Formats: sequence, C-alpha cells, structure tokens
Amino acid sequence: MKAFFTAACTLLCLGLMAQNPPQTQEQKEKQLLEYVDTEVKRLSDLLDLEYWQEFYVDSTLTHNYREMDRELTSMQKARVENTDLYLSVRDKWMERTDSTYRRIFNDTQWAKYWKNTGARSKKARDKRKK
Repeated sequence: MKAFFTAACTLLCLGLMAQNPPQTQEQKEKQLLEYVDTEVKRLSDLLDLEYWQEFYVDSTLTHNYREMDRELTSMQKARVENTDLYLSVRDKWMERTDSTYRRIFNDTQWAKYWKNTGARSKKARDKRKK
C-alpha cells in the first residue's frame, strides 16, 4: 500500500509531464478524478473515515493535484528541463496534502496513515531535499 501511493503519485506526475500523445483537458480531468476516487476509497478503507472526512480528502486531493498539474504544465511550457524542479513542485504539493490530512484525521487515523503511507513519503521527500 505504501509503495502504491508513492508509485501512483509518481506515475501521475510523469503521466502529466510526458503527455505522449498530448492529452486533452477532458482526458486529464478524467484521469485525475479516477485517481482521486481510488485514493479516497483506499484511505477510507484503511482509516475507516467518516463521510465528512472523505469529502475533505476528496476536495484536498482534487485541489492539490489540479494546482500541481497547473504548475507542472507551466514549467513544461517554459521548457524547464531540470527534473529536480519538477520533483520539488510535486514534493511541495505532497507536503501540503499531508498537512491538510493532519487536520482532517483524528490522532488514531493520523498515526495509522503516517505508519502506512506518510512517513515513507516524508522520508523520500526529505532525502531529495538534501
């Protein structure tokens, strides 16, 4: 499960960046919504989320991934070639997602999320920062 989240985020970023052939906006939106639905279901099953928590997780992921995509697209249009910059944008939005999750989840849910997903992702982000 831990690897799934990291792999899914990486694949989403790389899929948004690669765009061979170029995706239409509708295709990108459909892909985003499918990913968000999958992730909300995964977190709901893992953490036994209440309906209002599912709503906030869905809203957070949808907003953050759209903004991350907007930033990555603008970097791509500016022909930025440094992959570290793309990863730093992704890491920034993953940090914001974790920060929001901390406010949404109760202490038990947060501990379980952190143990299963968050700590490994944070460790990888910190390693890239160095």
